[in-house]
Amino acid sequence: MDVRRLRLLRELADRGTVTAVAQALSYTPSSVSQQIRALQAEVGVRLTEPAGRGLRLTDAGRALATRADEVLAALDRAEAELDTYRSTPRGVVRVAMFPSGAFLLLPGLLRRLAEHPKVRLEARDIDMTPSEVTRLTADFDLVVTHRDDQAEPHDGERVAVTPLLREPLDVAMPPGHPLAGRERVELTELVGEPWLSVDIGFPVDDVLRSLAVRTGVRPTVVQRINDFRVTEALVAAGHGIALLPRYTIDSAQLVMRPLAGVRAGRNIEVVSRKGATERPAVQLVLDALIAEARSRTGDSSSENCPGKTDMITG
Repeated sequence: MDVRRLRLLRELADRGTVTAVAQALSYTPSSVSQQIRALQAEVGVRLTEPAGRGLRLTDAGRALATRADEVLAALDRAEAELDTYRSTPRGVVRVAMFPSGAFLLLPGLLRRLAEHPKVRLEARDIDMTPSEVTRLTADFDLVVTHRDDQAEPHDGERVAVTPLLREPLDVAMPPGHPLAGRERVELTELVGEPWLSVDIGFPVDDVLRSLAVRTGVRPTVVQRINDFRVTEALVAAGHGIALLPRYTIDSAQLVMRPLAGVRAGRNIEVVSRKGATERPAVQLVLDALIAEARSRTGDSSSENCPGKTDMITG
């Protein structure tokens, strides 16, 4: 079987349509369809079937797409073994980061990698929901993502997950707010407050909704803004309150207070294809991310992390 055709089949399983695969890989839809047909001829089993105006995988196609993950991981391991013959890590490492994670980690990461001129980082900030992360590993060596404390972990059968840190989410309010003088704020004290949140499906909003389920207090969301810098300005101007990440926000305009009686936070993780981190350059970048995350917390209090420390370097 042609490995390139296996990769196209895996992409079709992830992206759903021939057109989406073609756009992602800079192919034409007809060339993608031709390669899939050629793969069917190679294996002697029907891998796709018509579905409306498009195609969908048959049971055999889905089974082969799953095995394609193993083949592609084996190729990554083979490439990593070849890299061990070189004296230093080298090459391009592609990293996707959710925007506030990039704000928190990317400047320090680039500073650390400046000591390794043969490794070139190509970073992109991408607004991503947890459900989109696995698909992104097809295009990036490392995906820095985040999820709510209560969210399901990523599928360890398909991807490798490296926890970086748990970042508490605090209530941000303007200095003149009646609760600004408290050390902690009860969620029930915020009934009727206008909340600023992010788009539905993103982790910070998941935290707010999960707190509502646990406490019975339904927050009133008046604006949904994904850029935390905009949210900071709106909170400072008195247009609402928000849950904002403790280590990412650095604004003298706001008062940040933890919630009392509940545990609110987001888990920042690196997700990658299995075998990708065996390539020395990718492992180097992952190690630098872990070190940068450790430096950013600067706190070993039990509230901020599982156990005694905020850092998990598994």
